[in-house]
Amino acid sequence: MLRQSGKITALYCRLSRDDELTGDSNSIVNQKAILSKYAKENHFSNPLFFVDDGYSGTNFNRPSWSELLERIENGEVATLIVKDMSRLGRDYLKVGFYTEVLFVEKGVRFIAINNGIDSANQQDSDFTPFLNIINEWYAKDTSKKIRAVMKSKGEAGEPLCTNPPYGYMKDPDNKKRWIVDGEAAEVVKRIFALCLEGYGPSQIARILKGDKVITPTIHFQQTGRATRNAPPDNPYRWKSETISDILERQEYQGHTVNFKTYKQSYKSKKTCYNPEEKWLVFENTHEAIIDADTWQRVQELRKNKRRPTRTGKTNMFSSIARCADCGEKLYYCTSRNFEARQDHFVCSTSRLKGKEVCTTHFIRAVVLEQGVLAHMRMTIACVANHEEQFRKAMGAKQKAEAKRELAAERRIEELDRLFKRIYEDNANGKLSDSRFQMLSDDYEQEQKELREKLLRLNEEINQQEEQAENIDRFIGKVRKYLDLDELTPAILNDMVKTVYVHAPDKSKGYREQQIDISYDLVGILPASLLNSL
Repeated sequence: MLRQSGKITALYCRLSRDDELTGDSNSIVNQKAILSKYAKENHFSNPLFFVDDGYSGTNFNRPSWSELLERIENGEVATLIVKDMSRLGRDYLKVGFYTEVLFVEKGVRFIAINNGIDSANQQDSDFTPFLNIINEWYAKDTSKKIRAVMKSKGEAGEPLCTNPPYGYMKDPDNKKRWIVDGEAAEVVKRIFALCLEGYGPSQIARILKGDKVITPTIHFQQTGRATRNAPPDNPYRWKSETISDILERQEYQGHTVNFKTYKQSYKSKKTCYNPEEKWLVFENTHEAIIDADTWQRVQELRKNKRRPTRTGKTNMFSSIARCADCGEKLYYCTSRNFEARQDHFVCSTSRLKGKEVCTTHFIRAVVLEQGVLAHMRMTIACVANHEEQFRKAMGAKQKAEAKRELAAERRIEELDRLFKRIYEDNANGKLSDSRFQMLSDDYEQEQKELREKLLRLNEEINQQEEQAENIDRFIGKVRKYLDLDELTPAILNDMVKTVYVHAPDKSKGYREQQIDISYDLVGILPASLLNSL
């Protein structure tokens, strides 16, 4: 324990971003001048400044404050002086603990100059708890105002995050606008491409590390952007969590996504996550790095994660191949002793519950690959050479054609006018009650039927419009693979959603097995449809 004469006089200053709005009176320079002058005029010995610049009064996890508390605990502080009570903090419970308990126990004299508080004078200290409550009310009121501003900005489509996600940066000419960060965007594109090739987040992280691709934190530092994360010891050490976060961000489609997170209280620094239904998504607010089809396909692949077998081998049809009878996934079976031609798939239901529930549906992996490749090449050739016939065969109708069927709308309006007329005739005595009731019932029944028809027609129009868009997008994919010679995981994942494998048929004296391919955007294309092109 130090002697009283050897103890320090702690001069504590704090300034938050909110305090800066009130002008120069709260600046660190101003606080230092006031504290220094007060200590000198009142003959306080061994003055030492403790400064926390940029820290909220509700946050007590401040570096200089932590150091000061440690010195108080060690008995090194005789007096603590602040400009006013709010500099100490804006949480009346914690401030009350320090001023009413800790400082008293440790023999620390506490002075708040502007509030006229000096713990050496008990009468001056009686008003301290009320000041603490007022300071907390100020913090709460400020928090409410900030929340209201952020809510207004978020609902207007202005990005709420301080910094854009990896792959974007703020436009130097307009800080509210995001532009593509070329170098980082290429890495984002590569991450999505690797996912389409069948790699999981951990595998992608290892690939980037092996290729010495710097992490987002290091990239931000090199481009002069502030970051909360400490730089890793290895600048190329990607984490699987980082990869997963990138793969799930809708912002890469060019959308702004607000209200993904929230804080339960202005006192809590813990980030909570809102369910997706509470998000606000504003589409096409900035340039996309990943197209919508690729992003959607990656999300579907992420839902059906592939796990390597014990041998470490994987197959591109894992999670895509399914049993045509029970709909469950086909197990990929391999062994270190297997040759590639021996790897095969079997129905998971058959394997887990027995052949009595569902037959094996055995198919060799190489046969499955050859069959799917042949079907894809035939489909690509048919669609590419007969695009218009393909659209027609798929039954895509133009919106204008479907809307011509909506004469029901005009009839509903006409019935409303007729109903008004017979009501007036009945009120004027021109139409008997029984006749009015009969006509009224007929009109109401007809309106009910028309409204139901109108609802079905509108749903049909929406489906036709969506189908027409999907057909155009599918044709766009077909054009990318006109010279398809080899099936890769990326091509398979881009074109195909599911492959249904039927049980083998041996009734003709030889083994015959049907495979149905459900293509992305258009589903299963029957042989009759393709043959008609």
